[in-house]
Amino acid sequence: MTAFSLEPAQLAWCAELRALAAARLRPLADQGEPGRVNRALVTELGTLGLLPRLFTSGALDLCLMRESLARTCTEAETALALQGLGAHPVHAHGTEAQRARWVPRVADGSAVAAFALSEPDAGSDAAALSLHAERDGRSGWRLTGEKCWISNAPEADFYTVFARTTPGAGARGVTAFLVPADRPGLTGTPLDMLSPHPVGALAFDAVPVAADDVVGEPDRGFGVAMGTLNLFRPSVGAFAVGMAQAALDATLAHTSTRDAFGGKLRDLQAVSHQVAQMALRTEAARLMVYAAATAYDEGAADVPRRAAMAKLLATETAQYVVDQAVQLHGARALRRGHLLEHLYREVRAPRVYEGASEVQRGIIAKELYRAVNATKENGT
Repeated sequence: MTAFSLEPAQLAWCAELRALAAARLRPLADQGEPGRVNRALVTELGTLGLLPRLFTSGALDLCLMRESLARTCTEAETALALQGLGAHPVHAHGTEAQRARWVPRVADGSAVAAFALSEPDAGSDAAALSLHAERDGRSGWRLTGEKCWISNAPEADFYTVFARTTPGAGARGVTAFLVPADRPGLTGTPLDMLSPHPVGALAFDAVPVAADDVVGEPDRGFGVAMGTLNLFRPSVGAFAVGMAQAALDATLAHTSTRDAFGGKLRDLQAVSHQVAQMALRTEAARLMVYAAATAYDEGAADVPRRAAMAKLLATETAQYVVDQAVQLHGARALRRGHLLEHLYREVRAPRVYEGASEVQRGIIAKELYRAVNATKENGT
């Protein structure tokens, strides 16, 4: 299989996911409360066997799941993705005891996970973390500080928390901790955000953690965070592609039936050319997402660059496609409850989280120049 062509079985699976999302997940999503964890929806994702696949599938399968769900039910897509983002560090780097306690519960939907990296003054510059871990005895620490813009906070059952264990060491002095939500000194506040999924802030007041809570190795947590993001960045792009495709599908249906100027909207060259451009950019983003995911699955050396390119192109493309879809639908698309009104709110956040577009451009440039320098050093 190449990165640019899906097998018939994969295409059938994507169609099955869209059907399941419409029949089983969309009704539960509609019953949820914006800004709150929809536990019934999370449980159903586990019942359908989608959450367990977070721990058994590769990056391409993750992208196919996210894209397929996003075309039909963005709430289900986001609930799935946040479970994976919060639990992947534990699955990939955690101790046997950590995995045994939490991974099965994440997989069946009985526990909600969260990835706690960003802070009020450390968003794009993730190495500038100020949440600090002070030694408490020979093998323990106390966490003091804040986290902000944390998806699923403050309702998650546990958090993968990144804290500074060695002052002044930059990225090399960060440790990942698994922190259950019921630890003394840990409190949270929900934030009222544009996007409908839950986002909150966390406050750590000397929260106790021990060596058993370390995910990976002390002072190596930044690698845990970046490894997780390298996996999930292409799939953020897949989420964006799914939204773009949903907007494109709606636009094709609308312009084919809407009467205007003695014909259908699609008969106007300005409209048909715009729809063609929307389709072109969506497909280009989709192919780059698949290529980046395949590179990750194959262990390619250029995964950071490919992942950054995929997220950047796909999220910027989705913003463009949804905006154009709104324009071609007119005022009806701005009415509360319309699919495009929903997508218009959803599509903005992915250009910011898991590394803003500007950060992705920085990663791409850094990796390009790294390759140039390596070529010079090798004398080729």
